Amino acid sequence: MSAYVINLVYLMLSAALLLGFIRLAKGPSLPDRVVALELVASIVAGIVGVHAIDTGVASFLDVAIVLALTAFLAAIGFARFLERGGPRDD
Repeated sequence: MSAYVINLVYLMLSAALLLGFIRLAKGPSLPDRVVALELVASIVAGIVGVHAIDTGVASFLDVAIVLALTAFLAAIGFARFLERGGPRDD
């Protein structure tokens, strides 16, 4: 793949990551922050995948898959926590 295309993809993913972090910091409620955290984790997995393509090291794809699965399980855990009523005020 062309170095120009790889650099463009890195730039676009970095911009998306920056916007995701801004959304994570300014999220008005906990569910919005959970969605932003899932977005950031997905973008990081995408960056690792592009890095695997760029360097030709296939083991980075395993890292991207594990990162994506871990982020998915964390999102499911957060959703279940919020479904049960969120933090308690005991």
